[in-house]
Amino acid sequence: MTGRVSVGRPEVTSHASIEQAAFRLFAQRGFEATTLDDIAAEVGIARRTLFRYFPSKNDIAWGEFDRTLDGFRDLLAATPDDVPLLQAVASGVVAFNEFPADATPPHAERMRLILRTPALQAHSVLRYAQWRQVIADYAARRLEVSPDDLQPQLLGHLALALALTAYDQWLRDTSSSLPTQIEEAARALISLPAGRDWPQ
Repeated sequence: MTGRVSVGRPEVTSHASIEQAAFRLFAQRGFEATTLDDIAAEVGIARRTLFRYFPSKNDIAWGEFDRTLDGFRDLLAATPDDVPLLQAVASGVVAFNEFPADATPPHAERMRLILRTPALQAHSVLRYAQWRQVIADYAARRLEVSPDDLQPQLLGHLALALALTAYDQWLRDTSSSLPTQIEEAARALISLPAGRDWPQ
């Protein structure tokens, strides 16, 4: 694309087309060297139009994250309450991370960018907090406590640690299955020794 917007031409694009263009540029130039103007030009839209879809370059890396969080809430809410809480959360995390093999950009490429780009880390902290809160809210309902209480917050942090550990293992060998890596991480967490020396 030339990146020029013709006078009077209707600006037609989508979140997906912006993401695809951005990830092409990230791969060619690196995340930090790619500007919003570069991305807008690659898509063929004005910079101001880009902001209608994503408020920042950092948000493009995360895609339509708010929409995926809504889906995560729905996944957890649909889990029967007779499923043990830890199992329900682990199953929800697995389902949340099931992506089609032909996703564009590929999920491995997205997560490699998010997890290994220093410039994204501060923004990622905010996204991680939103993700953890979905779990804390669900756990609080199941436990009949406040989402700010210790157990729901702890479960949110544990689930995030589990997911990030699985991602790290998966990115070393993406021929493996990400959901399987998460399931294995969950089993490893549950099978850890109880810790008899832990203070009572």
